[in-house]
Amino acid sequence: MVVVKVIIFYIIIYSATAVMFNIKPNSEKCLKEDIQPNQLIKGDYEVSSIPGQFIDYVVRDTKGHILSRGEKLTKGKFTFMSEVYDTYEICFTSKVPPHQRGVDQEVHLVTKKGVETKSYEGIQEAAKLKPMEVELKRLEDLSDSIVRDFALMRKREEEMRDTNEKTNSRVLFFSIFSMCCLLGLATWQVLYLRRYFKAKKLIE
Repeated sequence: MVVVKVIIFYIIIYSATAVMFNIKPNSEKCLKEDIQPNQLIKGDYEVSSIPGQFIDYVVRDTKGHILSRGEKLTKGKFTFMSEVYDTYEICFTSKVPPHQRGVDQEVHLVTKKGVETKSYEGIQEAAKLKPMEVELKRLEDLSDSIVRDFALMRKREEEMRDTNEKTNSRVLFFSIFSMCCLLGLATWQVLYLRRYFKAKKLIE
């Protein structure tokens, strides 16, 4: 039962994601998502047409590398391959001439990644597979993706655990060092005040 739930969860994750939003004149709207390395991402977009207004898009990673871009969008597609595990973003920018009063434009975006980017209809025709065999092939690819996801999550969990342990050790040593400094300062103050009071003959 748990395995079935996990498979359903990953089918939802790897299914196509469709979003629709409005972008205000001369503004920018970005969508971000964490993507695994060596993964193909495909996107279909459609922008409502308004005379004199244009929308550009750009896809980039956290380091600013541009993976795809387009200008004066109407309807089209984009494709890029993720090289490393990173947060990728696609930004849509509205451009309106100064002499024109802009209005909101509607953007419809459908993105696919992983298993959903494969054309199983083409595989079926090329290999002359039955519908059930094609579905089994799709589930096999999905299972491989799940295994890679779990391996990546385990690796990240180990890295986070190591970082957490190192941080705890550093905090412990810093706390001990701080306590030693405070004790040393308190001892110095007591000895200094004792000598001072003795010099003033306030104590024996």
